[in-house]
Amino acid sequence: MADDTTTTIDTKASAAESSLVDSAIETAESALDTALAESKSFLSKAQETLTSAAGTAVNAVKEHPIAAAGIAAGAAAAVAGAAYGASKLLSDDDTGTTGSKGAKKKS
Repeated sequence: MADDTTTTIDTKASAAESSLVDSAIETAESALDTALAESKSFLSKAQETLTSAAGTAVNAVKEHPIAAAGIAAGAAAAVAGAAYGASKLLSDDDTGTTGSKGAKKKS
């Protein structure tokens, strides 16, 4: 008789575990579907915004080509200057220093 009671309890426990696992799976699938729908919506809005911004930039360049060329040249000069400065800072060669601060005194 004790074996029958143990078997019944084990069967009920297994059924409860199965029900709990099924419920967790359904909840996870629902959360995943919601997240997927929201991310698609966000990406769609971002694409629309970027397309609009690119179109506005192209129109501005067409209306003011000289100003756009000046801005592009200035940006290129800034990037080139930053790259040159970074290369000088990162160089391991100390022989290239000049001037009074870079000159070593002989004793």
